[in-house]
Amino acid sequence: MNEREYDVVVIGAGPVGENAADRAHKAGLTVAIVEKHLVGGECSFYACSPSKALLRPIHATRASQRVQGSVGAQVDPTGVLARRDEWVNRVGTSDELDDSGQVGWLDHAGIDLVRGEAKVVGERLVEVDGTTRLRARHAVVVATGTDPAVPDLPGLRDAKPWTNREATTSRRVPDRLVVLGGGVVACELAQVYAALGSTVTVLEQADRLLGRVEEFAATAVREALDRDGVDVRLGTKAVSVSRPGVSGEVTVELDSGDTVVGDELLVAVGRRPVSDRLGLDSVGAQSNDAGYLDVDERMRVKGVEGEWLYAVGDANGLALLTHMGKYQARAAGDLIGAVATGRDPDPDKTVPFATGLGSPQVVFTDPEVSATGFTADEAEARGIHTRVVDVPMDSAAGSGLEAEGYQGQARFVVDEARGVLVGATFVGQDVAELVHAATVAIVGEVPLARLWHAVPSYPTMSEIYLRLLEEYGL
Repeated sequence: MNEREYDVVVIGAGPVGENAADRAHKAGLTVAIVEKHLVGGECSFYACSPSKALLRPIHATRASQRVQGSVGAQVDPTGVLARRDEWVNRVGTSDELDDSGQVGWLDHAGIDLVRGEAKVVGERLVEVDGTTRLRARHAVVVATGTDPAVPDLPGLRDAKPWTNREATTSRRVPDRLVVLGGGVVACELAQVYAALGSTVTVLEQADRLLGRVEEFAATAVREALDRDGVDVRLGTKAVSVSRPGVSGEVTVELDSGDTVVGDELLVAVGRRPVSDRLGLDSVGAQSNDAGYLDVDERMRVKGVEGEWLYAVGDANGLALLTHMGKYQARAAGDLIGAVATGRDPDPDKTVPFATGLGSPQVVFTDPEVSATGFTADEAEARGIHTRVVDVPMDSAAGSGLEAEGYQGQARFVVDEARGVLVGATFVGQDVAELVHAATVAIVGEVPLARLWHAVPSYPTMSEIYLRLLEEYGL
């Protein structure tokens, strides 16, 4: 067997693994990264990048239509799909995706790439495809992400449904698309395909969409999908699926006895961990009931002697968001570098404490939903004495310039005992860029009385911060 030795071995070459590898390498360590599919991972080829590449032309068209004096803007499905193809580096007219750009970055950074499927076979020992053994002198980092969850519904797997992977890379727009689920992926892609010409039906078991955001935000997205002609059915459970052939129409039977028929079925009901394929039981790694690896505050996997195994990103289940995984990876990489070189770890850089403050997130529907920190209900559940402040987005002067008849809402969730922000949500056109300022205020525990002195430029949509603070009483 071919054997190599490195200071650090990272399993998974998505953005999270790349960040962990990069930080460890910048500390002066030798690093190998193992990837069985595409360097760049799910986010680059099947999730974040392609979905936003599909959504942006739709949003830009609608934004143009909402401004007096701008006429003629239309969504061009062929152009939208071509733009997506550029973002995922599709090779010609094939279905092959090209990760050479990402591989080039690894080469430039000085990180060795090992292609194949990894398995942990001992302390600091990773085997790839049973042919190559990688020994880590200091640490092994698990950054394997997650796979789309496909529930055990009778007939579902036989029907060859789409997941986010097929939906974000499809070359064709089905006449009828049925979507199982009502989360972020379901809502974003339902809006994409409706804009591209599909008749879309969304089936969600819960009584609302987007269960992890403020209810007013979920309601706004529901109303937008209704406006777009999407048939949204809440409180609806699918009980079986049938499809005569892999290219025939698919029928979904509901618990009501009704059926919904489509040309494609998109399953968007969540994600599942894949770290169970790595053989981590052999080194004592602990997982929770959902299968995610248990980690301490420094992302070290519990149950493993010697503190050499780390799990970052989706693999630990703390926050299934690329940016939060990258944040954890940077902290873990810095910690590994410090320990390996005999330096005292800087807790300000090696403990990703913000993971527990409520992750910032954007739902890139039209309207957008951008949120950070805790919702009002989450803060209350944590025993925080809160005050909720709501203002309409059109109270900011910049919103009226952004679009005629601008629609939206903003919310602050304030910890009254400390006088600081613990949550914020913005709903409306182009609100994605508003959320970072709120994230800074939450992580920095900026007193609202001090935040009042952060003067927003006029006339921008950031003026909404002033309106929220005025509504609070400052």
